[in-house]
Amino acid sequence: MPPDLQPDLQPDIEAVAEQVFTALADPSRRDILAALASGGPATATDLAARLPITRQAIAKHLALLTDAGLVTAEPGERRRVRYWLRSAPMKVAQQFLAALARDWDSPLNALKVHLDRGA
Repeated sequence: MPPDLQPDLQPDIEAVAEQVFTALADPSRRDILAALASGGPATATDLAARLPITRQAIAKHLALLTDAGLVTAEPGERRRVRYWLRSAPMKVAQQFLAALARDWDSPLNALKVHLDRGA
């Protein structure tokens, strides 16, 4: 399919990347993700026992992480909700950063060549 007729997927990638970067901007949310990565699925209460954050604050952070797609909530027994990590949004953010790096590589290499010629 010609490039001008292909559906533009870039805004979706940018939207997902923006949500991921917004979620990762807070150190408490990064701590929650790290705890889930190292300890596996957990409830807000489990995470509060492992982290220096109140259960209520963890619940608010988990809601934002869920909205960003970085964790998924799974109802368990006795109304306990377990949270699991999801890697797909992180992969999209990595693709976004890789594309951004590629966009910079060529101009930076051209600048280096130009400067090397002048030296």
